[in-house]
Amino acid sequence: MRSDSEVMEESTDMEIIHKTARAQNNVEEAHEEQGEDSVLLWVPSARRLVSGLVGLNVMLFGAALVAGEAFNPWGFRHQEPQVFLLVLMSLSLLWMLWYLLWARRQPGLSPHTDHHAGGITVTVVLMVFAGFSLLLHVFRMGYFVMMVECNSFAKVISPFIEAPFLGLQTYFLWAHSKDCIHKHKIITRSGLMLTLSADLLLWLNAVTEETLHLQIEMERENKESENRTSCSDLDNTTVCHCRAETLCLVFRKGYEILYPFNIEYCLMAGSMLYVMWKNVGRRVKPGAHSHEAQKITFRIVHSGGILLGPACGILVLLVGVAIFILYQVWVSQKTHRLTAFLLFYGYHLGVMPVMSLCSLAGMVVHKLEKHVSEDGHNPTRSLDVILLVGAALGQLSLSYFSLVAALSEGLGRTLGDLDLCYSVLTLLELILQNIFIIEGLHRHPSLHKARSKKMEPNFILKEVESKVEADGAGALGLLETGQVSPVPPSDQKENNTRWSKRAIQEICSFLILTNIMLWIIPAFGAHPQFENGLGKQFYGFTTWFVLVNLGQPLAVFYRMHSVGALMELLVTA
Repeated sequence: MRSDSEVMEESTDMEIIHKTARAQNNVEEAHEEQGEDSVLLWVPSARRLVSGLVGLNVMLFGAALVAGEAFNPWGFRHQEPQVFLLVLMSLSLLWMLWYLLWARRQPGLSPHTDHHAGGITVTVVLMVFAGFSLLLHVFRMGYFVMMVECNSFAKVISPFIEAPFLGLQTYFLWAHSKDCIHKHKIITRSGLMLTLSADLLLWLNAVTEETLHLQIEMERENKESENRTSCSDLDNTTVCHCRAETLCLVFRKGYEILYPFNIEYCLMAGSMLYVMWKNVGRRVKPGAHSHEAQKITFRIVHSGGILLGPACGILVLLVGVAIFILYQVWVSQKTHRLTAFLLFYGYHLGVMPVMSLCSLAGMVVHKLEKHVSEDGHNPTRSLDVILLVGAALGQLSLSYFSLVAALSEGLGRTLGDLDLCYSVLTLLELILQNIFIIEGLHRHPSLHKARSKKMEPNFILKEVESKVEADGAGALGLLETGQVSPVPPSDQKENNTRWSKRAIQEICSFLILTNIMLWIIPAFGAHPQFENGLGKQFYGFTTWFVLVNLGQPLAVFYRMHSVGALMELLVTA
């Protein structure tokens, strides 16, 4: 018969043995992970350095070529920028085919999944942009084929390469944007970075082409107003132009109208590829919280009783479409030009204060809810914040430059006063909306902070049991840090949660529709900050033109990216 001390000593020894075995397993896993990543001795840490350097050099070289073509289109004799883009898209196509047809057959290639990446809202928006972009390439094919005598060979075949690149990339992102790859890491990271570089360079090329078209139109208007040249000289400003063929005019018009969708697609696809690149080799804990994909249908609005937000948003959208059409028709007519500006500024001066108040109300609701913040490494959340803040810099900079020009030109002028008010309200609306969205993206959808340090044990156990069933080990970690709140015996908390959820969904639905309208107006050619003449008079034509065309694409992207973020807040409210 063994004594109690011997039994205790034996159990202690067994526990030490188990802990030692677990520690050895962890060390072996760490060595395996490090061994998979290390390829050559000259590669420090071998994680993202090789692919990052490849992407950086490709981006810088491609940007130099695109900028050279924009500022000196006759400086390249062999169409080097177009050829470089074609080669880059071809390499990306080959890598995506390898990934889809061969690498995906390997077992254990992606044992982990990032549920935050490739959400249903982002995927749906990507599909919409991809559909319009494919239609754009159809128009480009027809237009370039009809204009083949005055276009280079590389430019003519570019839509025939870009269309399959876009289609295959859309399927690749739709099917595998959540993957956390753990095999062929160096090749995967390099392929993702090449594809990301191709998207960013295509975006830059599209922006510069649109900039050149706008510059030609503005210079033509200035020359016509000053009577410094004849109509025959103006026709020579463009190398290629349709004659009297109706089909050619249709192709060119469709090409111009669908341009914004392709610009937005390139940025959105690049964002998703960046998240995939960050997720290569990432290990996601099984118990970590994940937002399950939810279907965005009218059932969400109906079940939540959401009515006021969508109704007001649809009203703002319909009025905005009418004003946008009138603005586009009247701004080119001298007799109605001032009326067009009054309609544009009046619409925005009415909508933006309401958007600011909605964002402020949403921030107050977030403070009252006292949700636990989701901390930790999350590439998707980090990228969302970076894109929101970075893209907002475009509109913020334009607003500040316009504000300085309006103040310097003097108050008392109708357009100057309107532009000044518009700039101030834009600054306020952007700042408040960014704070509301970023706070909403980082809050836990179900866990609340503790309101009191004195918690009854039975309430704590009920909370932990429910959270463990839903979130696994993530709730236990929150219990250890003292962030889990007790379940009250009454229905007061449930009523408060239902009320706050309804408020957030009403606010998000309204802001989604208004941001869509504020995306449509600049994306389809309404640029009053350039057309009203204040900035051109103060900064000069060339300087103000560069400022507008650097900030305007970022402002357009900000509106669409904020729509995606607000859609996620609506679903996870």
